[in-house]
Amino acid sequence: MTPVSVAVLAAAVRAGTPVLFATLGEIFAERAGILNLGVEGMMLVGALAGFAATARTGNPWAGAAAAGLVGGCLGLIHALLTVTLRANQVASGLALTIFGTGVSAFLGRGYVGVPASGFQTAPLPLLSRLPGLGPILFQQDPFVYLSFAAVPIAWYVLYRTRWGLEIRAVGERPEAADAMGVDVARVRYACVTAGGILAGLGGAFLSTAYTSMWIENMTAGRGWIAVALVIFATWDPLRAVAGAYLFGGVNALQLHIQAMGTGLPTYLLLMAPYVFTIIVLVAATQETARRRLGAPAALSVPYSRTG
Repeated sequence: MTPVSVAVLAAAVRAGTPVLFATLGEIFAERAGILNLGVEGMMLVGALAGFAATARTGNPWAGAAAAGLVGGCLGLIHALLTVTLRANQVASGLALTIFGTGVSAFLGRGYVGVPASGFQTAPLPLLSRLPGLGPILFQQDPFVYLSFAAVPIAWYVLYRTRWGLEIRAVGERPEAADAMGVDVARVRYACVTAGGILAGLGGAFLSTAYTSMWIENMTAGRGWIAVALVIFATWDPLRAVAGAYLFGGVNALQLHIQAMGTGLPTYLLLMAPYVFTIIVLVAATQETARRRLGAPAALSVPYSRTG
């Protein structure tokens, strides 16, 4: 590999990490039958909470914890509205995004331009020296390594544990799961809250590792990309890695092209990652239709024993 290609691929991993966290969280929520369109708002509030806690304590892990806590609280609100009160899931998610965008912009005014010491690159011994893969995967910051661990853990929980079986059952046939003694509401609350925590961590990565600063609306639509990539991943954590890093790769490539000074309009280059995501999503949707791999059957359908 050339030094340029290694640099672009390493940047792709970093740029895809916040989307990967959010996508994993949305997979859990949708596997349990709850559509969450509030990911963008959760990421923004998580980014602000993470940066504020890091700036005040000097500890980026405290920022990550704060972001996860705030994201989880917003997830609880979404679960309360959609599971207990049986509100429209689309409306509830959009309200959370609007709320997160507004409250982060308002509360974040005092943090614009404030310096903070976020996560620093921490090459892993031996692994970082591997040809090719070393600089790309193992010369990153601890937050990226955390995302590496999150993917197999999410896959294992969903497909190799009893709780994962309950999650998938609740998302497909909640009435059958209820008849077998599964607490549908408990499972959905847990999954939506977990999704909020992961979305908050994705936002915290942006403000404490990717940039180490707070900027209004710094997620720039990554929450919506995460919702779209769930479909590309066919609700599978392992495929979510490919989707997140593809997005990150195109994002890193357009930044590299801008730095080269090719003369291409900046706005066209900024559009590239999102246009690419749409193209990939369309292709994945067609593949999904051919293979008859669809969303969980009970996705966005409220459930109660009384019907």
